[in-house]
Amino acid sequence: METFTPDLVSCPAYNIAAAAAEGALADFLASRGARDIHLVTASGDLHVRVTRKGHELVSRSAETSREAAVRPHDRIKRTPLTSFDSSALLRALDIADGSGAIRASRRGKYDQVNEFLRLAGEAVAGEKTQDGGNHPFTIVDCGCGKAYLTLALHQYLVHALKLKSVRVVGIDRRADVVAAARRVAAQLDIAGEAEFVEADLANVSLADVAPGGAVDMVVSLHACDTATDEALAKGIEWGAQHVLAAPCCQHELQHALGTGRGAGEFSAVLRQPILRERMCDILTDAFRAAIMRIAGFRTQVVEFVSSEATARNVMLRCERGVKPGQATPVDEYLALREYWKVTPWLETRLGERFGKWLARYEP
Repeated sequence: METFTPDLVSCPAYNIAAAAAEGALADFLASRGARDIHLVTASGDLHVRVTRKGHELVSRSAETSREAAVRPHDRIKRTPLTSFDSSALLRALDIADGSGAIRASRRGKYDQVNEFLRLAGEAVAGEKTQDGGNHPFTIVDCGCGKAYLTLALHQYLVHALKLKSVRVVGIDRRADVVAAARRVAAQLDIAGEAEFVEADLANVSLADVAPGGAVDMVVSLHACDTATDEALAKGIEWGAQHVLAAPCCQHELQHALGTGRGAGEFSAVLRQPILRERMCDILTDAFRAAIMRIAGFRTQVVEFVSSEATARNVMLRCERGVKPGQATPVDEYLALREYWKVTPWLETRLGERFGKWLARYEP
């Protein structure tokens, strides 16, 4: 039997040599989230189920004696990262080991990137660059970190979705991660199509990231606190068609509530630190979604990956396509702002531009 040792979680069924079974099972148990494995052998069957709470349930069949029938059913679950040859990318990002198997410690990152790529792919389906547009499809990753998302987006759009010209720009203020991202881009031989800028996002202009004057998509994965707001503001100001942002920690509103609506109906919630934090997370993203709607974006708040992979699994998915400053989103935003007696940081950041949209409706 051919020795084949892919990732157990991504491969619903495959043949494996007996010598490799122990290691593959260990990798399966080290993965995260609810999962099942059914191991069929000539001498008996083994079924292992791991619940969402991490409990391992094991059952064995009675001992048997049968001839193993090797069936050509090896298959890999189709995901963005399996829709093209991503082995070199995953090894370069240290998500996969030298043999191409996903590292157990990187399973959460692998799932995050896959789901982000899926949503990005849905957003760009049918873009004009697929039919030979006049400029490369330009994506700016705000707070790119180690560039998992930046480089994966480039490879997926080029090799899986077949966009003819894609340019990605990663921005981060840490010199070490920018240098590392540049090395990986060079390793993948895409340095001319993947650029990395060492800068504070607030100081980056449209001319810095898009000399041709056009940004098609702004993305942000787990930028801390108001850095997510800055990424949203850039998407609005740069005229991006798509904005995908998965927020991380959110502290600004927690401080603001201390001087605003700190008592009343929600005092029992706000006095408990963990409940206060979760309440502020929800409010912050509600304000952000309302502001993006006011700015002319069709906006959805979605869970982009299982909470088993990361607790920060909320994403704002925004697509430009409606007239800014419409009455309904403005009314909803003003009502929410008035109730909580706060001014979200993103409103302050957008300044006069946002004020003009509100002015027609504010009392």
